Amino acid sequence: MSIGEHMGTRSAPRRRRMRIGELMTQGLETIEADATLRAAAELMRSYGIGALPVMDGEQLVGMLTDRDITVRATAAGKDPNRTRVREAMTHAVITCDADAPLSEAEHLMEEKAVRRLVVLDAYKKPVGLISLDDLATIPGETRHAGEVLRELNTPQ
Repeated sequence: MSIGEHMGTRSAPRRRRMRIGELMTQGLETIEADATLRAAAELMRSYGIGALPVMDGEQLVGMLTDRDITVRATAAGKDPNRTRVREAMTHAVITCDADAPLSEAEHLMEEKAVRRLVVLDAYKKPVGLISLDDLATIPGETRHAGEVLRELNTPQ
């Protein structure tokens, strides 16, 4: 399955019973912490994505978004051909378990004010991403995703 494809069905009768792993985007693309920002941007462009979990070998060490590249590096005049991902990434990565209910993902997004979470398997290895956009694809639940988005955009 390629990036953007989802596991499971979207027509589950009761969303609260769905697990994160059923809705997450799988086929996870990652980037090494010592890669250049240019390499990261090219990867994002080729897959049409805006975020990459950052790995240091087998260890998840951060998250890099297109906004991180723009705000932390480009706006500061850093050369994307020489600047390493670790210099622009967000170090705090919010994760969730694939077997957890969707309500946990919603709660974490609201509480931590993030739009996406890295999904971990039983061995604590990254296996996918779940985003606010994923939550909005559940039939009949677009309104709830809107409520999560409103919470994210409300000044704290």
